[in-house]
Amino acid sequence: MGLVTKKSGGGKGAFTEINVTPMVDVMLVLLIVFMVAAPLMATGLRIDLPEVQAGNTPVKDAKLILNIDKFENIELNGKDITADLEHVLAENPDVQKQKEVYIRADKEARYGVVARAVAAARAAGVVSLNLMVDPAVEGK
Repeated sequence: MGLVTKKSGGGKGAFTEINVTPMVDVMLVLLIVFMVAAPLMATGLRIDLPEVQAGNTPVKDAKLILNIDKFENIELNGKDITADLEHVLAENPDVQKQKEVYIRADKEARYGVVARAVAAARAAGVVSLNLMVDPAVEGK
């Protein structure tokens, strides 16, 4: 597929322009495919998480523990911070120094409350975020 310039004398010669029509067709097809596929990628999949046997993880002294109960009350080391969670975590000198927080949430707490606590901790600069669980009991 070589390019030959058209001779001025009316002789036969190859077309000197590149035909972009097939490329435009392919691009339009790809655009349509991605427009259809993009909304499907944004939706979540239903996943049943596996049950695991978790061993006890020792919590060192003087660690920051964020407690979330089933009534959506949030406490940091025994002090209620539900109303101003983001502000307290951002201003707490222990959070800024240790950069580590343990979250202990009741199993009946709504996911949104736990997600808010995780987001607030990340915004406050927490690097190590640990979720505390009770180990599974045999025969239960």
